Amino acid sequence: MRTLARDPKIVIGGILTLLIVLLAVLGPLFAPHGEYEVVGRPFTGEGSFLGTDYLGQDVWSRVLYGGQSVLITAVLATALGVVIGGLLGVTAAYAGGWLEEILMRTNDVFLALPQILVTLLVLSAVHEPAAWIIVLLVGLTHVPRVARVARGVALPYVTQDFVLSAEALGESRARIVIAELGPNLVVPMLAETGLRLTYSIGMVAAIGFLGFSSDVGAADWGQMTNENRLALLVQPWAVLAPVLIIALFTIGTNLIADGLGSRAAKGAE
Repeated sequence: MRTLARDPKIVIGGILTLLIVLLAVLGPLFAPHGEYEVVGRPFTGEGSFLGTDYLGQDVWSRVLYGGQSVLITAVLATALGVVIGGLLGVTAAYAGGWLEEILMRTNDVFLALPQILVTLLVLSAVHEPAAWIIVLLVGLTHVPRVARVARGVALPYVTQDFVLSAEALGESRARIVIAELGPNLVVPMLAETGLRLTYSIGMVAAIGFLGFSSDVGAADWGQMTNENRLALLVQPWAVLAPVLIIALFTIGTNLIADGLGSRAAKGAE
């Protein structure tokens, strides 16, 4: 932790990320108005300092309420994608042979599919998609990319002496993958997790912007940009506030991922 604290990218990224997370988690406690409370006329300077939205609701209060759903969905989707993709990639690297070919060639097929199009295609067939469906879809779109990275990182380790020793002692393949190979992949996979989290935030926000939110009408940073975009020139803060917060969170997670990626590259050398 001391060495990580000396990296300016990780420190700045961590501060930005922590601030946005605190805003999302604690924001509703400090909101001056309710999530659905109408405080004035639509698209005016009434209410708090950011004015009102298309229904006359307070923009700042909606921003404070709108982060929890986006962040929770993005974090859960990222965790799902990284765990499944990581296990597939490490298993392919360790197994080798025909199993590796089957796993990776199937992975390549899904890798060629555009993430957002596949997600929107499924969501368009579901009436009022539940939050778990969005988590599942976004998470599964990360699996092919994470699997390829995990396989590439694991390949140099599968022939190392500690793996051969574990095999000689009769350890199961599942335990070797998790307990022997897993700890050696922590730093590079953390960097990949930061990158996947960035993509998850963007996808969840895009899904809300396109009207596929699991709770239509609720405060949601992605959904807010869609609801108020027609009055961008009249009341820009109703759109710019959630966009800027998403951008800051993305910058923060990217800085952390870059810092961890640089450390992983130095460690490999």
